[in-house]
Amino acid sequence: MASSAQSGGSSGGPAVPTVQRGIVKMVLSGCAIIVRGQPRGGPPPERQINLSNIRAGNLARRAAATQPEAKDTPDEPWAFPAREFLRKKLIGKEVCFTIENKTPQGREYGMIYLGKDTNGENIAESLVAEGLATRREGMRANNPEQNRLSECEEQAKAAKKGMWSEGNGSHTVRDLKYTIENPRHFVDSHHQKPVNAIIEHVRDGSVVRALLLPDYYLVTVMLSGIKCPTFRREADGSETPEPFAAEAKFFTESRLLQRDVQIILESCHNQNILGTILHPNGNITELLLKEGFARCVDWSIAVYTRGAEKLRAAERFAKERRLRIWRDYVAPTANLDQKDKQFVAKVMQVLNADAIVVKLNSGDYKTIHLSSIRPPRLEGENTQDKNKKLRPLYDIPYMFEAREFLRKKLIGKKVNVTVDYIRPASPATETVPAFSERTCATVTIGGIAIKNGKGLHSKKEVPIHRVADISGDTQKAKQFLPFLQRAGRSEAVVEYVFSGSRLKLYLPKETCLITFLLAGIECPRGARNLPGLVQEGEPFSEEATLFTKELVLQREVEVEVESMDKAGNFIGWLHIDGANLSVLLVEHALSKVHFTAERSSYYKSLLSAEEAAKQKKEKVWAHYEEQPVEVTPVLEEKERSASYKPVFVTEITDDLHFYVQDVETGTQLEKLMENMRNDIASHPPVEGSYAPRRGEFCIAKFVDGEWYRARVEKVESPAKVHVFYIDYGNREILPSTRLGTLPPAFSTRVLPAQATEYAFAFIQVPQDEDARTDAVDSVVRDIQNTQCLLNVEHLSAGCPHVTLQFADSKGDVGLGLVKEGLVMVEVRKEKQFQKVITEYLNAQESAKSARLNLWRYGDFRADDADEFGYSR
Repeated sequence: MASSAQSGGSSGGPAVPTVQRGIVKMVLSGCAIIVRGQPRGGPPPERQINLSNIRAGNLARRAAATQPEAKDTPDEPWAFPAREFLRKKLIGKEVCFTIENKTPQGREYGMIYLGKDTNGENIAESLVAEGLATRREGMRANNPEQNRLSECEEQAKAAKKGMWSEGNGSHTVRDLKYTIENPRHFVDSHHQKPVNAIIEHVRDGSVVRALLLPDYYLVTVMLSGIKCPTFRREADGSETPEPFAAEAKFFTESRLLQRDVQIILESCHNQNILGTILHPNGNITELLLKEGFARCVDWSIAVYTRGAEKLRAAERFAKERRLRIWRDYVAPTANLDQKDKQFVAKVMQVLNADAIVVKLNSGDYKTIHLSSIRPPRLEGENTQDKNKKLRPLYDIPYMFEAREFLRKKLIGKKVNVTVDYIRPASPATETVPAFSERTCATVTIGGIAIKNGKGLHSKKEVPIHRVADISGDTQKAKQFLPFLQRAGRSEAVVEYVFSGSRLKLYLPKETCLITFLLAGIECPRGARNLPGLVQEGEPFSEEATLFTKELVLQREVEVEVESMDKAGNFIGWLHIDGANLSVLLVEHALSKVHFTAERSSYYKSLLSAEEAAKQKKEKVWAHYEEQPVEVTPVLEEKERSASYKPVFVTEITDDLHFYVQDVETGTQLEKLMENMRNDIASHPPVEGSYAPRRGEFCIAKFVDGEWYRARVEKVESPAKVHVFYIDYGNREILPSTRLGTLPPAFSTRVLPAQATEYAFAFIQVPQDEDARTDAVDSVVRDIQNTQCLLNVEHLSAGCPHVTLQFADSKGDVGLGLVKEGLVMVEVRKEKQFQKVITEYLNAQESAKSARLNLWRYGDFRADDADEFGYSR
């Protein structure tokens, strides 16, 4: 701290306080100021000076997060005008001060004068004269300074200034808002127009706390497009600065802290605003980069409204001069071998308008980003419906055209790749996810460099792509099915490959997206994440997926739609360059022929391909043993397995699935629940302390007031959290205040989730909502909360299909539904099921004859059988 001792006066008189000088860094309130010295090789020292003999109102304080019972404290009247009076007068100015008193706790009280000596404006007197502070009660006017304060106060009272004016000063109390209900809507409502603000705090070089005017929103603003070194919080609560973190913070602080600025609100990240701070002396974002205090970050640079290239250029400037954080910078391609700098590869996929996936000669895949360009993005005032999920390829103007330009030119072609630079990976922080390393290169084909099309810069009207996504939408799929069946072969582009036999297609003529399943084959199933466990993929599932990807991903194909499944996925045949993909998968021993292919014209081709693959004994046929030609008696064919076990039915869903608990493990669950509730009673969760996340296990308080184990399925808001009770199968929407952390002693590792989902075998649930409700009501009435006997008949997508018997009469529940005409029979061709299927069909005929429920108007399927895929 700069200081100057002025010890004039006679040696016999009272000691004159030492006069010290500094620069005002911050005004904490109407009577507390932070003064700093001059920087010398780093951030300067600073000290807080409290003005002697006066009192100004206290500013608002937010309740500490660690004290749930505490409440926010509002401004005292005239506190904010006093702070503002000093802020506008002093911030960044040179002042001198004298210390008159220092408490044992280290608080310093004194007088502050504007300028280099005590002849300058006395700040305490100015505050009192404006009616923004009062003399401290009990102070006697027995010296010139206190006499002067008394005179100033009397003048303010006479002139009715500030707190001496009419009224109680309530109009000077700010309505501070610490959180924003809908940050995305808040940002969009300002239409990227500058908002007046005061920078209240600088957390680090690129993150500040700002007071937005005139509505007094106190928000955290992260500078778009950059990141400065930060202060890492240690376990003991202390902070460890990364290299140059303190210097970057001072750089921003000395220019912006408590300055009047304007902020362009550009995007949001949780409750944090992404924005650009405008100040008459320059753009702090670009200055931090140019001085080597910050680096560009890809995740937010896209929203920087003043042009990302300006930021890249500023960063390059610092890199070339090796300033501060770039002091050890070495160009990332400097250590690459020539073969890694330039190579030939085959294009397998176009990710978006500036990135492709290529296959190297080694067989490895590599993602390449095109140098010096960026893909199209949403610009300025966008009318995107916030309730609708953004689909970048179709919703961002020119993204689809740019992708198509590259796809048609590059897919399946050999290209020359020249690596220009490698953008290093950036680690994850509390607010920003990690970003992997990027290889940026120039890609040429036939000597021509690949860049984007010209459309983006066209003055023509922006093209709009109204693409209907009917993947998994059963109702829409039903409407499209007859049309696609009649169309024969339809043109399509393969947008995504989920597995060897499951794809997402874009149909250009129909401008729709569909999920498409290859007919006639049984492809190895890939790995799946199921609730509470990860189901491993079947052997050769990854090889099948890779085979399909290499052959058809982003290629133009032809498809024949034959039918659809219950989930709204279309089933049919896919042709690439005249070849049938189902046959190719069977031919390469990556799939087996499914019995449903028997009705198809491709059945002979499939059988021939399978026979050839069996002989090679590769992949799915690696352990194939040719069956001996001996006649196998019909009696020894696989019989239906009937091994019924006792279960307790806990929940029936609206689509007629049901959840059961195994009776044998029921006592274990009862014991766990009892112990868990005792534990919770002795250590109750703090209401509101749990922040739910999708997929997490937790405890939830049901309407009966008891705690149960649950899993978070969706978080709409703190007041609307969707949970699934893992031991009972029911679902509920709760506020987060009725949730808590699941104690480890009662986790699913100790006792797995006890509710298991099943569906009825051999029946079809009606599509009509009223008819389905009748069937569900009947089942709820008969079996919910009762003990039954369960036998697994066959496995299927989603959950096992079973038959259920009443525990006392041994009557078949599903067969009873058929007899009542509440459901239809699902005919299966497996020989072991023929006896039970016949029994079900006979029951269905009886229900038809009696015109019960579904059949009250006769056989409603007769006219629409072909169109809707029903089979008699």
